[in-house]
Amino acid sequence: LFPTTIATEQQSAVLVKRLLAVSVSCITYMRGLFPESSYGTRYLDDLCLKILREDKSCLGSLQIVKWIQGCFDALERQYVSFFSLTELYQFKFKYKKDVPQMDIISNQVNLVSGVCSKDIKQACRLLIRKLYLLMQNLGPLPNDITLTMKLLYYNDVTPQDYQPPGFKEDESPGDLLFDGNPVNLRVGSVSTGFHLMKVRVTTEKKRIETVDSNLIQKNGPTEISYQGLDCDEEEGSTKISCLNLAFSQEEVTGPAKKRKVSEPEKLLLEGRK
Repeated sequence: LFPTTIATEQQSAVLVKRLLAVSVSCITYMRGLFPESSYGTRYLDDLCLKILREDKSCLGSLQIVKWIQGCFDALERQYVSFFSLTELYQFKFKYKKDVPQMDIISNQVNLVSGVCSKDIKQACRLLIRKLYLLMQNLGPLPNDITLTMKLLYYNDVTPQDYQPPGFKEDESPGDLLFDGNPVNLRVGSVSTGFHLMKVRVTTEKKRIETVDSNLIQKNGPTEISYQGLDCDEEEGSTKISCLNLAFSQEEVTGPAKKRKVSEPEKLLLEGRK
């Protein structure tokens, strides 16, 4: 499922793309967005994973697979900063300039810096397991939902006219409005030495009543800015950072410069059965 060795930027990109696909598949499967026929089964050690596939009998799952492929294009170009989809599942990406270096001396190859491939795989397992655990403890979504995906970019490297396949320039307002009290859940992150991927969830407080209420701060904002979603957190160089589920409703403010944002050309699930 994941590369056995992460020694090059290309191998790292493959891992991040697969981890992204697995994570989105987990979310859509556990939230009951698509039928069983839209998923294949893969195993990661003892974890049984349901992976989205191109199911021609389900236009919704077929479209989201195309969205993910569009995100892959932006990832390969190192343009995309993070994206979010319904109920605000945020996937943030960073591209490391100080990559692992190889020291070649007298026919011996020594890894000077970097992260052990075994540790990276373990971090992926923990991240996926936490997503499954979280999905099991979230309350049901309403029937009248619309699924969308927003791609946000690094402005300093992304051409102004760039749009990945299946996406167009975002035409919506700059803020996302919630009815009620949104709660942020930091699920975890995985670093390969070349890429860093973080996962965060924002949902309505009433959907996580089964979670310890003492962990949730009150009086949070009902408006979340695209800029504010891109908040910096401690990285820890090339070390694996797998955070416990942390809950916060801290108010976030972003930079004045408007971020480039893409949205899908078509939306999905305008009213589930």
